[in-house]
Amino acid sequence: MSVWDDLNLLLDSPDSLSVTSTARGTVKEKPGFNAAEDVAALRKAIEGLGTNEKTLVEVLTQRSNAQRQLICKAYQQTTGRALGDDVKGDTRGDFEDILVALITPPAQFDCNEFIKAIKGAGTTESTLIEIFASRSNSQIKALSDAYLAETGRSVLHDLKSEVSGDFGKTLLILAEGKRDESKTVDAAKAKADAKVLYEAGEKRWGTDESKFIDILCHRSVPQLRQTLVEYKNLSGKTLQQSIESEMSGNLETVLVAIVKCVKSVPAYLAERLHKAMKGVGTTESILTRIMVSRSEIDLLDIRAEYKKLYGCSLYSSIQSDVGGDYGKCLKLICGGDD
Repeated sequence: MSVWDDLNLLLDSPDSLSVTSTARGTVKEKPGFNAAEDVAALRKAIEGLGTNEKTLVEVLTQRSNAQRQLICKAYQQTTGRALGDDVKGDTRGDFEDILVALITPPAQFDCNEFIKAIKGAGTTESTLIEIFASRSNSQIKALSDAYLAETGRSVLHDLKSEVSGDFGKTLLILAEGKRDESKTVDAAKAKADAKVLYEAGEKRWGTDESKFIDILCHRSVPQLRQTLVEYKNLSGKTLQQSIESEMSGNLETVLVAIVKCVKSVPAYLAERLHKAMKGVGTTESILTRIMVSRSEIDLLDIRAEYKKLYGCSLYSSIQSDVGGDYGKCLKLICGGDD
């Protein structure tokens, strides 16, 4: 049985796709923040004989993103250089990537990740799925605005040329960022939707994927949580189990990701982190993206879900799998061993 089968569907819990508060983040604003002092420390670390990585780590992981933007502005004014350029010039590899991620505004960071996922020889579908399944409408709009400003084209225009079929249709709907955000639950509608999904999948020969796509991409999170309960009552199986048995490939992956995010975005991202670290080799790009992008949103909840799902702390997993200055950054962002 999947660990996901044990997650409670708390219908009255907050809309986990619409979290904007920093209350559940691990990175907070530094009290007594002084941009000029931080710039002086960073200049000394970068301009001296050899780079003082310890200072870079301590300053950039222990400030909020808004404070880092003030540091970047003051650094530019003081030196005539961009902090990002100097960081890139003095660091390498995953350590460079996470420092640059930390000093990038959140919407621009998501935009950069989207660009990396669609450019080059192949499309990184897993990144696209993670971003568009887990982000709120406002986060998707911010990403889209940043992309338009940078490229002069819309996200939807360029995404259309990279994805196709029912998988492409699903991603394109998610990328519109128009999910219903109502907090109210219509019990009758949830029962009706559950029946539509059952008749489009388990009850018929062949699957009507369009019904799954329409309901899962448009209904509000509270509404879908009730629909998941009604579906289990009707079919005896979870909707995730039905999707996994009826579909395959990227369509299955994206629809399962949506269901998981409806249940709990933090649990979905905890699973992504675990998969990035287990087995042979570590997928650092996933670690960087999730740890940085959720550090001021819900990383405390991700930590709690990680421990619930895997029986060990996220911090301890990072400690055993990732070393060097990159690992130090991740541990400081993680913020605790519980």
